[in-house]
Amino acid sequence: MEPHEVAKRPADEVSIVHQISSAAAEEPASKRVKLDTPAQTSQSQDDTTKAQRPRVKGVATIKTEYLIVAPGQGEWGGVPSDEGAAAVLLDDDAAEGRTAPDPRDQQDSRGPGGGKSARNNKQRKQKGGQNKDREFGTFSDILRLCNSVAWTPEFSPRHCKHGDRCNALHDIRKYLKEGRRADLETFGGKCPLWETYGKCSAGWRCLFVSSHMKEVEREDGRKELILVEESSKNSAVAADDGDVAVEGDGEGGGEARPGVMNVVSPQIKLDLSRKRMVFEKSEQYLEWLASDTKLYQTHFHRQKDDEDESKDYKAQYVEPPLKPSEKRRIYFGRETPVLAPLTTQGNLPFRRLCVELGAQVTYSEMALALPLLQGQKADWTLMRAHESEVTPPRFTPSGPVVRGYDNSKDLKFGVQITASAPWMAIKATETLTRFLPHLRLIDLNCGCPIDMVFKSGAGSGLLDSPSKLDRMIRGMNAVSCDVPITAKIRMGIRDDKFIAHKLVERLGLGSQDMRDTLGAPGCAAVTLHGRTRQQRYTRDADWSYIAECAALIKQHNEKSDDLADTIREAEENTLPNGGKMYFVGNGDCYSHVDYYDHVDNAKVDSVMIGRGAIIKPWIFEEIQKGQYLDKSASERLAYIEKFARYGMEAWGSDELGINYTRRFMLEFLSFFNRYVPIGLLEYLPPVINERPPAYHGRSDLETLLASKDYKDWVKISEMFLGPAPPGFKFQPKHKSNSYEIEAEG
Repeated sequence: MEPHEVAKRPADEVSIVHQISSAAAEEPASKRVKLDTPAQTSQSQDDTTKAQRPRVKGVATIKTEYLIVAPGQGEWGGVPSDEGAAAVLLDDDAAEGRTAPDPRDQQDSRGPGGGKSARNNKQRKQKGGQNKDREFGTFSDILRLCNSVAWTPEFSPRHCKHGDRCNALHDIRKYLKEGRRADLETFGGKCPLWETYGKCSAGWRCLFVSSHMKEVEREDGRKELILVEESSKNSAVAADDGDVAVEGDGEGGGEARPGVMNVVSPQIKLDLSRKRMVFEKSEQYLEWLASDTKLYQTHFHRQKDDEDESKDYKAQYVEPPLKPSEKRRIYFGRETPVLAPLTTQGNLPFRRLCVELGAQVTYSEMALALPLLQGQKADWTLMRAHESEVTPPRFTPSGPVVRGYDNSKDLKFGVQITASAPWMAIKATETLTRFLPHLRLIDLNCGCPIDMVFKSGAGSGLLDSPSKLDRMIRGMNAVSCDVPITAKIRMGIRDDKFIAHKLVERLGLGSQDMRDTLGAPGCAAVTLHGRTRQQRYTRDADWSYIAECAALIKQHNEKSDDLADTIREAEENTLPNGGKMYFVGNGDCYSHVDYYDHVDNAKVDSVMIGRGAIIKPWIFEEIQKGQYLDKSASERLAYIEKFARYGMEAWGSDELGINYTRRFMLEFLSFFNRYVPIGLLEYLPPVINERPPAYHGRSDLETLLASKDYKDWVKISEMFLGPAPPGFKFQPKHKSNSYEIEAEG
């Protein structure tokens, strides 16, 4: 399909005659999928012959018949004209960081006097930005059930380690009657986990427990409550205790869950937190690194005419005690679109959905190296992957492939970390490769713009410290066994100084003055986000600069073959992928047209997709098929239902797990609602930074899915997760979605 063509809608949609209600929401999925159909419009046939409107930068041009025109507005609705993109841009740092952005970067880009009045500017600032210190309330059972009875038959509890001092409930019947909410009626009242795996990891805490429990009469006449298991539904899960829920102190009741990989035991995290873990490789390397850094500083600060050999770095250089092991070959190509590491939104259920829709490479959410070394559960949880992510990526190369690449040994899932000091990155890398068996690569984040991360010297704070970044990559390579090391960078920190072109050369070949002594750092791939830290999302990504860097990397890859003969022992251990460093571009990819344009014209190996994947996860399907897909509202609702199912599999079907799922579903919907259906647009391709004027969809459901009101998002979540508990709260990251947040307190 050509870019200017409009994708066709499915023809088998059925009319909806009433507003979406909670009653309809609780019907089985087979009934819900028929909720959407073209809405009735009063536009005349002559509208189709009207002149096409001009395309306004920053504004999604909606077809006239779908616009909501308020009294006093023109026939094209409330389309901003003089404000342009500045009036409709949202602060999308929410997709990259955990905290609010630097307030300095939220100033009006037009400067003093740029708006209609100072008062209007102030009001716009108050409505924009992020909600800091968000709270999600409390969502737990009324009475806490002891773990000793949570998964056992009524008359056969496990030994309670707290004995008589235990303040949790041990009476299962009392717990089911008084200690929890009534069972949910969504999914037909049947537990999605039990239906799929024949076993529920939440045990008696499951909010669908009546679907997998029964009362049996014993020989002595007593009636006992037991949990029902049906191992025939998934014999592999029943046979492999390593891939099923483990009873214990985990999210929602278990440390591991069906199909979840890279689960680290509580004992390992405890050893890390109490500093009982020995980092043998890292300690050796760091001891050498300290002496080498001191030697280099002496060499760097010596006088030009000083001929003292004791101050000459090359003369005094000592080989490190550890050399990088030969790394597993990786591959990035035209057929391997990459899902970006996304904080909060890039959770396991969302990645699983994207893999199902065609994502070929995925990353964990960015984890901080120090909390990993401290054994903090939250950061180690980010390292988990779904079994679909440990399968090989698509491999249909159209050009030469690096020597030694074995697609059968490759996988999709990699992890991303950031650190402010080499010792943190190096020790974290050793820990990850020791305890996580399913890793494609470890990526060092050198681009996170969030103020807290930047000021600590991590994230984009590494961009202005190339020597420190060099030491990090080399050290990580020395201790990572066969796992490749990659880096993600930005164009620079400030808008007036781009430095990425210098960094890619250093990451690929090493610093020019020490290249013949140290060899290459061993960076297997570099991802460049086409923005600076200062820029954030106030302007479009600069793909012309990305193309310049891609051309440089192509030259460096050609040069590395020549350097292999001159660099000191620069063989497989210092030149990753046999001398080829892959280059991935990142920024504003929102359609298959964008993707292939960047691959073909910017000459990147592949494209990393962030916000575009949250807004429409089927972008990977569009890339694979090479055409626009006008997803109906019922199809989009089905993706939300899948997220609910995958969330319960990841976090549990108890009160805690279901509301974890609800919280992250609402985060997902805060981006998902931005999608404007292809059939409503006058111009293609769609642009990610365009925001539409007020419009209604082709059905009531489509209109609901486009709502910016977080209360509507909660209603959508209740279709699958039941009513939100009284203590549940949700504050969107974007203040622009918090219509009544102050009134609610």
